[in-house]
Amino acid sequence: MPANTLRSGQGFTATSSLVAGWPVKQPICPKGHFRPFHYWSQFVSFPPMSPEPVPFRSRQIGLQIASVALMLALIPGAALAHASEQGFVLLMPTGVYILAGTTAVALTIFLVAVVPGGALKAAFRPQSLMRGRSRVWARHVTSCLSLGLLLWLIWVGWTGPGDPLSNPLPLFVWTLWWIGFVTLQGLFANFWAWVNPWTGPVAVTRALLSLRPFLRLPTSLGHLPALVTFLALVSLLLADPAPADPDRLAGYVFGYWLFTYVAMLVFGPRWRYRGDGIAMLMRVYSQMNLFGRTGRNIALGLPGWQVLRRATPPFGVAIFILLLLGSGSFDGVNETFWWLDLLGLNPLEFPGRSAVIRQTLVGLFVANLALITVFALSIRLGLMLAQKGGQERMALMPVFCLFSPSILPIALGYHIAHYLPGFLVDAQYALAAASDPMGTGADLLGLGQFYVTTGFFNTQSSVRVIWLSQAGAVVGGHILAVMLAHGLAVRQFGEGRKAVLAGVPLALFMVLYTLFGLWLLASPRGV
Repeated sequence: MPANTLRSGQGFTATSSLVAGWPVKQPICPKGHFRPFHYWSQFVSFPPMSPEPVPFRSRQIGLQIASVALMLALIPGAALAHASEQGFVLLMPTGVYILAGTTAVALTIFLVAVVPGGALKAAFRPQSLMRGRSRVWARHVTSCLSLGLLLWLIWVGWTGPGDPLSNPLPLFVWTLWWIGFVTLQGLFANFWAWVNPWTGPVAVTRALLSLRPFLRLPTSLGHLPALVTFLALVSLLLADPAPADPDRLAGYVFGYWLFTYVAMLVFGPRWRYRGDGIAMLMRVYSQMNLFGRTGRNIALGLPGWQVLRRATPPFGVAIFILLLLGSGSFDGVNETFWWLDLLGLNPLEFPGRSAVIRQTLVGLFVANLALITVFALSIRLGLMLAQKGGQERMALMPVFCLFSPSILPIALGYHIAHYLPGFLVDAQYALAAASDPMGTGADLLGLGQFYVTTGFFNTQSSVRVIWLSQAGAVVGGHILAVMLAHGLAVRQFGEGRKAVLAGVPLALFMVLYTLFGLWLLASPRGV
């Protein structure tokens, strides 16, 4: 994450989690990150922790509860860890928890293969809660209020404190929005539809000036503009020398808002659906919501139930979904000792982000290209297995697009796991900055003498909860992805042998990615 967890220049030390019952001191590097200087072989272990919606039925609820129970039961047990900015380095042989996590995913593959497709379909069937009205004018009002908050944050970015941990803009953008809001958007409901800072102002502008879109966004471009704008955001996050600098970030945010505002006036709603990378990010993650709409009803279902009800996404959206996972994974890889060693850099003497801009951008491109290639090969091999001995042949692209949404829970799970420890610290800085946004000593929220704490990284019980949450997000995301992939396979190939065979290579891909994700979660980091 761009904002350092601890203020730079502090020379104190922080106590790491207990190892074999003894506290271990870890120095804080000048950048403010926890650096793992030593590795231990000792470790401490802990006990493991469609159709229209229908009214509640005991059998259907039982299937959904059983599905949730399965996901919770298959999450591996805890292991003691110590803190880094965005993850933990486990003080135990990596094979122990990697084996537990991959076994859980592999067991899920076996279960969905033998359980009748009707049972899986029933587990994902949403339950009607109430009728709900969608008032467009209300969304326009909240959108304009959201713009007002954004403009204030931009102004504070330009005129407020220069410290990224005291200025509200970088803390809001990279902590509350990029981590917190994206997580809520993916887990619960489509909040973005209410706080999008463009839809309201564009509607007001058109009404006042009687404007209509005067250019047509070329259909041949597909979703390429959204892919480009999203990759620009990720490149800023990973490769910019100072993405959390308030003045610099204010310029980026205002520039992107103005660019998108003009594009929506010029091209109309098509730009929101095919050109705005942020809107597409929020839209694809909304398919994972617990709450959603089925006609005029508000419904509740297992995460991902909307994936199985929606049409196959276009090719550009399928690529976008894979970019979510590839970019998120590389965000973790480029901080590891392994990556820095690959670049020939000493992780304990990191020269700064400006020295590796080109390498970071190349790595981001290669990581995404490799993921898309492996995913496509998995789909191709699955098609070959499903069609073996048959006359019917299916093209790769439609099936590639069909299975792409099954990647969403993996991407969201790793997003949560990767940023959780940093969020627990930087959210406190955000609270302090909200109380004193201009750095004048004000106390608008009445916090009094407020101190940011990292003490929860130093106690056995809190470290266990944090690590279980991270590992649970990774493994749970893969388990859910396996279930969704099989549901999509049944929709395409019908219940039976073809659906199972078509999903085998993709299931193997997910098992291997579980292994990779857990390794990445616990890898020592040097940036």
